[in-house]
Amino acid sequence: MAFTACSGSRAVSAQNDPWAVLRRPGSFALIRHATAPGTNDPSGFRLEDCTTQRNLSAEGRAQSVRIGDLFRTNGIAAAEVYSSQWCRCLDTATLMKLGEIRPQQLLKSYFQDRSREATQIEALRQWIGQLELAKPTVFVTHQVVVTALSQIFPGSGEIVAMQRGPDGRLSVQGRLPTA
Repeated sequence: MAFTACSGSRAVSAQNDPWAVLRRPGSFALIRHATAPGTNDPSGFRLEDCTTQRNLSAEGRAQSVRIGDLFRTNGIAAAEVYSSQWCRCLDTATLMKLGEIRPQQLLKSYFQDRSREATQIEALRQWIGQLELAKPTVFVTHQVVVTALSQIFPGSGEIVAMQRGPDGRLSVQGRLPTA
């Protein structure tokens, strides 16, 4: 059965199916962590102490499970999973149950210190350029990181399908709204 979705007045064919893209080598999913109420971490938060951070709500935890189910329903039962070290990202990745989670500092938020953006995103692009990307790969991160790489402002739990071209350039191949 071919995948068809409407994007405005334009139909998306099976060739442009974001799930098909994510099953191809050289592709990866950028996922904004699931629903965590609020907009910023409290002052004085610490990465090593989840009680000091914004965390997933009950809906965010259920959403994370549904995201993992979506991957499995669409032919991706396991993936290389990298996550920001923030608890809401690690919890999203854990609840998706797609594989071992590797914390990656380049996926961390810089929302409270925008002066880090250019350096961090350039280092992240270089790191992605060196990854094998032979198997399905997932990055669980924050809105600012997803937006910097894709120019998309994602909703909580939204999946952005990305492709690394032969020249190393990253391009958006589709988006899958929150689950």
